[in-house]
Amino acid sequence: MREGFEIRDADAAGRIGELEIPRADVTVETPALLPVVNPNLQTIPPADLAETFGAEILITNSYIVHSNDELRDRALEEGLHDLLGFDGAIMTDSGSFQLAEYGEIDVTTEEILAFQHEIGSDVGTPVDVPTPPGADRDRAEADLERTQERLDIADGIDVGDMLVSAPIQGSTFADLREDAARHADATDLDVFPIGAVVPLMNDYRYGDMVDVVAAAKRGLGRDAPVHLFGAGHPMMFALAVAMGCDLFDSAAYALYARDGRYLTVRGTEHLDDLDYLPCSCPVCTEHDADSFRDLDEKDRETALARHNLHVTFAEMRRIKAAIRSGDLLELVEERARSHPAMLDGYRALLEYAEWLEEDDPASKGTFFYCSSESARRPEVRRHHDRLDRLDIPDELLLTEGPHVDRFETSWRLVPPFGPVPRDLSTTYPLNAEVPSRTDSAAIEVAAEGVNRLAEANPGTDLAVAHRGWPDHVLAEVPEDVELIDLDAMG
Repeated sequence: MREGFEIRDADAAGRIGELEIPRADVTVETPALLPVVNPNLQTIPPADLAETFGAEILITNSYIVHSNDELRDRALEEGLHDLLGFDGAIMTDSGSFQLAEYGEIDVTTEEILAFQHEIGSDVGTPVDVPTPPGADRDRAEADLERTQERLDIADGIDVGDMLVSAPIQGSTFADLREDAARHADATDLDVFPIGAVVPLMNDYRYGDMVDVVAAAKRGLGRDAPVHLFGAGHPMMFALAVAMGCDLFDSAAYALYARDGRYLTVRGTEHLDDLDYLPCSCPVCTEHDADSFRDLDEKDRETALARHNLHVTFAEMRRIKAAIRSGDLLELVEERARSHPAMLDGYRALLEYAEWLEEDDPASKGTFFYCSSESARRPEVRRHHDRLDRLDIPDELLLTEGPHVDRFETSWRLVPPFGPVPRDLSTTYPLNAEVPSRTDSAAIEVAAEGVNRLAEANPGTDLAVAHRGWPDHVLAEVPEDVELIDLDAMG
């Protein structure tokens, strides 16, 4: 296990962990949100972020501090924690955002890491080179080479007990992301941000975001704490956590408030368009929609920012509870219904079911079949993979309904799992709650399970008693399997 990061609970690739921040002498529970604090414009006082919202760590931009004479002098004299008025851990970015936006900054990795250490940052960041989606491969390779050179420089700098992050770049080229992650993981650096994903999220390209994260995760060790840079909307947190991301930084709470936007886990609403406030946070219980709008501009912005933070931190707590209870993917399915792009992201996630299954606990509570996507969850794949190990009789009936008398032995036929031995019916995930009106996706995957069992046991006389399976599914069942339509029998 990587020193300083301990994983306590897991579900899918999501995990609850403890990240030690030695310089701050604190341990941060992950998944964790790092509110972004602009040192020039503090919408919510940082002390309030800890006291009211429970923030254990925040992030600010050391390049902004470094570039402002007054802030730089104060930070060097008082220290960053006193400058911001925050007792928890503070992570600092390096100026990479400004580099991506404006194309040039006047600071090197050596200078900015030394400055971050001098002002008392707890987690520093070198100057990586973000490559946006859509860049050609030559640019992505050149930017990545520069980033890796700077990570190697950072790896050789003595910064005491300040943690240092190793950003992972590579645009949308999966092989570059994987190589970048493997290079970063081989250093002695501590936290691994996946960079340049904000444009994907801004364009609702959640499926592409999943592919980028999956590629980075393939190159990292399981014990590497992963930071999804710039991921600030609560709608996508469950999806990103299920992919194995541990840290998130958000300026959305303040930026959206400045624009009059009201966050929910299903998306973003403009305050002017709301007749009712669909939230029970302290801000929303003190106001109705009209009185909220009637606040003066500054008070309205502050109130909106506070609401946005309440929603955001509540979602993080909900995700942790889902990991602990083993129903994180059910939560992801629920969130996937909030927007077609989120559904696209969830479907992309399930393309990595084999990888998700590696860390997914074998035993949980109850599997809930909530949508056609449930048929492709890692628990179903795991059951199919284990069908080869089962001892079966020479003659076997698989039935969705009652036993047929002419067969001596029968197993249950449960979409989407397929063949289920009766003595395993009460074990997870075969104790699944499945709708009686089964959809085609569940039937198709159940048939795949039948085929797996038939292929593994060519000498068995196998029969399938189904309830009106469609012709295209029946056509995929091996010819030597007897088919019995229970609906036709009456």
